[in-house]
Amino acid sequence: MNSFQEDQKVQKNRWWILVSVSMFTFMSTLDGSIVNIALPTISNDLTVPMNQSEWIVSIYLMMVCSCLLLFGKVGDSFGKIKVYRIGTLIFTIGSLLCGFNQSLAFLLFARVVQAVGASMTMATNTGIITEVFPLEERGRALGSIGAFVSLGAIAGPGLGGLILAQLSWQYIFWINVPVGIITMLIGEKFLPKDITKSGQKIDKVGFLSFSLFILSLFGGVFLGQEQGFSASLPLFLFALAVVTFILFLSIEKRIQLPLITFSIFNNKIFTMSLFSALLIFSSNFFVNVIIPFYLQNARGMSPSYAGFLMMTFPFLMVIGSPISGYLTDKIGSELLVLLGLSLLVITQLMYVFMEVDTPIWYYILATAIMGLGNSLFQSPNNTMIMSSVAKGNLGVAGSMNSFARNFGMVVGIAFSTTILYHAMSMKMGEKVTTYIPGRADVFIYGMKVTFLGSALICLIALLLTIWRIRKQGGIRKKAI
Repeated sequence: MNSFQEDQKVQKNRWWILVSVSMFTFMSTLDGSIVNIALPTISNDLTVPMNQSEWIVSIYLMMVCSCLLLFGKVGDSFGKIKVYRIGTLIFTIGSLLCGFNQSLAFLLFARVVQAVGASMTMATNTGIITEVFPLEERGRALGSIGAFVSLGAIAGPGLGGLILAQLSWQYIFWINVPVGIITMLIGEKFLPKDITKSGQKIDKVGFLSFSLFILSLFGGVFLGQEQGFSASLPLFLFALAVVTFILFLSIEKRIQLPLITFSIFNNKIFTMSLFSALLIFSSNFFVNVIIPFYLQNARGMSPSYAGFLMMTFPFLMVIGSPISGYLTDKIGSELLVLLGLSLLVITQLMYVFMEVDTPIWYYILATAIMGLGNSLFQSPNNTMIMSSVAKGNLGVAGSMNSFARNFGMVVGIAFSTTILYHAMSMKMGEKVTTYIPGRADVFIYGMKVTFLGSALICLIALLLTIWRIRKQGGIRKKAI
């Protein structure tokens, strides 16, 4: 089959390719958040303390962040579709292993396997879609990917609560297995062969130093919450993070083919859009961490009912994202990004005013606005990121985009819990690292302070976007 026939076949099957990539994008992102609501159950079943069980969530996101840039480069070098296919297989195997109730150590090992597979698919998915879809349909296609990423990131506690209401916690992981198999079958039929391969060598030393930086930085944060940030082990890990980050920068400046091509950050549209994605996903995870505590502990709701209420966000994302993608193709990105970020600031401020007895309709309204704001932001922001770089840098841009999202998730978990526990400790007058039964007032105080921090993050993203658009001469109308 010649290249023209191959291109015709790809264009004919492009929506099936989008279905395959979107399904797996949802599952791999979902696994960064779905475990949150099941941690008390898993902790009891494996007879481990709560603070140790939290590593089931953290280790997955930390490993994804560690590997994303590597597999972005591997995808550019050896073929994005090949890396994506191998990643789907590894992730599915890891999901199967996670359900075997052996021990915490075995579950953490299985989560690492999952994370490696997930990072392979996340690093290549947007690059594949950008290559497959023509420019006039790219907003809708990338909007769909962005929607499924956001759905996976925020729908975890809700979907997890619904699963736990009927099944054991193992099915939170095993649900990925049939989805993974279906995705692989669709991909086998419709995914094309790789055409663009650079064949360049991979910066292994840079990867090792960057991975050590990520693992030591967030390891220090999470251990610091348990032991205190002045304890010897967190301080050692923070020092290691500084050393490995400086080493990484030194290696990247000297090497001919670095893991990160820093010149890509000279593109202001790419850099600002990427930073905005990091901030918004961090803010989303403030909500993801705090709201399950608010609904279940402070308000006494069951996991299934809390999960049902939290599905408001993904429901609005499902409705809003295709519309946002369509509007991105028609009117451009800037106005939609500004409107989405403005709604997200409003949502976080609405959460600040919630009390134990706040009417449920108020929470639903705030969460619906959050879903609409995210759907308006994600699609045009993804389009701006992926359309601002040359074709040869699509793999790097895609992996950087996925890295920004996942890094934002880990930052959201680390910052939200740190702010929450610190504020609760101030209110209580002693060190607090968990919800205190019978003291909803202490939690509500910490929650308000935490959501103020989240509102500030969204406001920074909004102000940076306004500044960038003004620097570029204002909102540009897209020619139709």
